[in-house]
Amino acid sequence: MYEQSYRFSVAPMMDWTDRHCRMFHRAFTKRALLYSEMVTADALIHGDLEYLIGFNPEEQPLALQLGGSDPEKLAKASKIGEDFGYSEVNLNCGCPSDRVQSGAFGACLMARPQHVAECISAMKNAVDIPVTVKCRIGIDDDEPRERLFEFVETVAETGCHVFIVHARKAWLKGLSPKENRDIPPLDYDLVADLKKQHPELTISLNGGLGSLEAGVEQLPRFDGIMLGRAAYHTPGLLGSVDRVIFGEDVEDTDEFEALINYRPYILEQLENGIHLHAMTRHMMGLFNGKRGAKKWRRFLSENAPGAKGVDTIKIVDEAATFVHQNDELPSTIDG
Repeated sequence: MYEQSYRFSVAPMMDWTDRHCRMFHRAFTKRALLYSEMVTADALIHGDLEYLIGFNPEEQPLALQLGGSDPEKLAKASKIGEDFGYSEVNLNCGCPSDRVQSGAFGACLMARPQHVAECISAMKNAVDIPVTVKCRIGIDDDEPRERLFEFVETVAETGCHVFIVHARKAWLKGLSPKENRDIPPLDYDLVADLKKQHPELTISLNGGLGSLEAGVEQLPRFDGIMLGRAAYHTPGLLGSVDRVIFGEDVEDTDEFEALINYRPYILEQLENGIHLHAMTRHMMGLFNGKRGAKKWRRFLSENAPGAKGVDTIKIVDEAATFVHQNDELPSTIDG
């Protein structure tokens, strides 16, 4: 049986954290909590479940992130996720994209805390697994302290006690989703104040944590940290999570060990007719910081797209020969 903890998690990221990415990340860490890409409640109710939310048991602990604003549909989608085997359902109240806004969900829900509470109540009544929320500290011209505290306190009245807080505002007009990940200033202290005033809640910090060390520095003030782009672009940092974050008496998993761990999964997927690029596109940053990393990326970029069939595993094997296993580069140089 897996053990779920909010002490360290990898953020849900659209077009990135699919099942192949999650299995790759699991090759480094057994303890990190992983999240699906956001799936809308409507898609889950009417769509192909295996395609939308299929996963391997080895991915656990694994949470399903939902998008939506209709309590009845969210409840139905949550039940589908629970029945499918997910260990948590998370409601997205932080995405600022135009597509999400047009559906009246994501970050714009922060302006409707009572409605979010109704959604969460419906979801909690439908399932026995945890129902959690991921949000921002505010939107547009909000005063962040007022917005964040009102939002969390209102939703917490439903019995929801886990909030993952991206410590930036979301600007719904004038900034792209990419700009919303970088331009609004971070306010970790505000999120820390939320935790201080509500010690009964589980508060995980997200946003701008560019390395495991940066997350560890913040961890004493929070119940957990969530890394997104840093974990995706430099997955090697996940190899020390079980030891550093969870205190496990284990050796760190280096990049070559993770590749060995992941290789059987690649072969299995190739045998099932999946194109090699579906896996390798998540592996570009595997050897960042090592000599030969550029050659690794270039070889995969040039040869993996369109490659199909079990024999194409040799592309990954050959790419790995360009990397020097024990030859680290200075941190300012990319191999």
